[in-house]
Amino acid sequence: MSNSIASQAPGQNKAFTVIVNGRPRQVTGKTLSYEEIIKLAFPGEPSNQDVDFTVAYANPHGKDGTLVAGQEVHVKEGMVFNVTKTNRA
Repeated sequence: MSNSIASQAPGQNKAFTVIVNGRPRQVTGKTLSYEEIIKLAFPGEPSNQDVDFTVAYANPHGKDGTLVAGQEVHVKEGMVFNVTKTNRA
């Protein structure tokens, strides 16, 4: 089975409501990456080498945790993400 057929299977593009920095966001797909969560938290913000982000999440249906660049998490309805940015010294 190819990936394009697998992505069209029932339930593959399910929409979830997650909370990012206190704001509800609709997302589709089974996972969210660190980079996608930052874009949800700070839409339209240009990338800056002098800024670091901390991403923490609370999953009402599973484990809580943190993400770093390159990581992703399986999305569940009602997950809460807190994204903070800090300037590098």
